[in-house]
Amino acid sequence: MAGTGRGTGAAQLEQKIGCIKYLIFCFNAVSWIFGASLFGLSLWMRLEPGFEEWVGFLGMWQFYIGIYILIAASVIVMIISFVGCGAALMELVVGLYAYIGLQILSFVCGLAGAAVLLDYSTYDSSIQPIISTAMTNLISNSQYEGAAVILRMVQENIGCCGANGPMDYLTMLKPLPTECRDTVTGNAFFHGCVDELTWFLEARSGWIAGLALSLCMLHVVLAVLALILIQAIKKEEEIAYKQ
Repeated sequence: MAGTGRGTGAAQLEQKIGCIKYLIFCFNAVSWIFGASLFGLSLWMRLEPGFEEWVGFLGMWQFYIGIYILIAASVIVMIISFVGCGAALMELVVGLYAYIGLQILSFVCGLAGAAVLLDYSTYDSSIQPIISTAMTNLISNSQYEGAAVILRMVQENIGCCGANGPMDYLTMLKPLPTECRDTVTGNAFFHGCVDELTWFLEARSGWIAGLALSLCMLHVVLAVLALILIQAIKKEEEIAYKQ
């Protein structure tokens, strides 16, 4: 009877191990898709020619710090997805421990990347003083062709005026340019380029940060599943040793 009980327990444990393996495989597939999507979106954000030009003109290079971190994190995610599947299928305890460590690393990178990206792309964030300084310098040097061209490009495309509004030109005793006015009504744009550019960045970075945070949640789930699988494998080895 005792042998029968052990045999039944071993069979049930084997079924549980198979179920955990299947879950790890499925979650790794989802993780790889999320990682590939994050990599594609981050790379597009970094290499988009028109946007990169604006970043250079306004000196907003800090915006790319979070993008770089997320690109690195997404590459790690895509690699460890294959590592996790292999370690789980072959029931390699050492490999699963390494996989858990990599999941923790990916979690930290993803969280840090999302935090830095949001810190340099949202309203009342660290990016606003940078944009404000750049716009103020451009307005003060608007008599020069280079600064005037950049101002025209930014204000026309974004639909904004000055750093914080039309009063910036009046304060610096500068004439209000035509690109500061709505082409239909002729009225000056109410919002400054600091606010408008920040809202523009928010719309782009929000999706990427959301995807990165979703991946962080998957890292926690996969690390827990890997730990459960390790315990189950060890228990299976103990049962086999007793028999």
